Amino acid sequence: MNERQLGIDKIKKRERKEDVFVRDPLKRYLEVRGWKVKIIHGGKFQYGLPDLYATHKRYGPRWIECKLPRMQGSQFTKAQLEWLPIMDANGSPVWVLTAANEHEYKKLFKKSNLTEMMLMTI
Repeated sequence: MNERQLGIDKIKKRERKEDVFVRDPLKRYLEVRGWKVKIIHGGKFQYGLPDLYATHKRYGPRWIECKLPRMQGSQFTKAQLEWLPIMDANGSPVWVLTAANEHEYKKLFKKSNLTEMMLMTI
């Protein structure tokens, strides 16, 4: 598969809206609450992974995919549509968050919402 088929070619050309409006503010929001957060950079050899990996002494690890509110203007890449459900089904749940606020933050303490969010894009 090439980058275009994986849906990552546009990422290199410009910063995604999710990165500016959701990922970066969410990273700061989590860090203020004691989380250690790593931005996961996709590329030619690493694709389909969520945007953030966060871990907390008390709450453990979380994989977080950032999308715009109500998925408007956001979409999952082909690689994410393939890989994220595999992660979720094999003990590495993925949470999809759409903002840096308390409502979204509370989702991290519930069951993964990946399937629900993917169904919104169909």
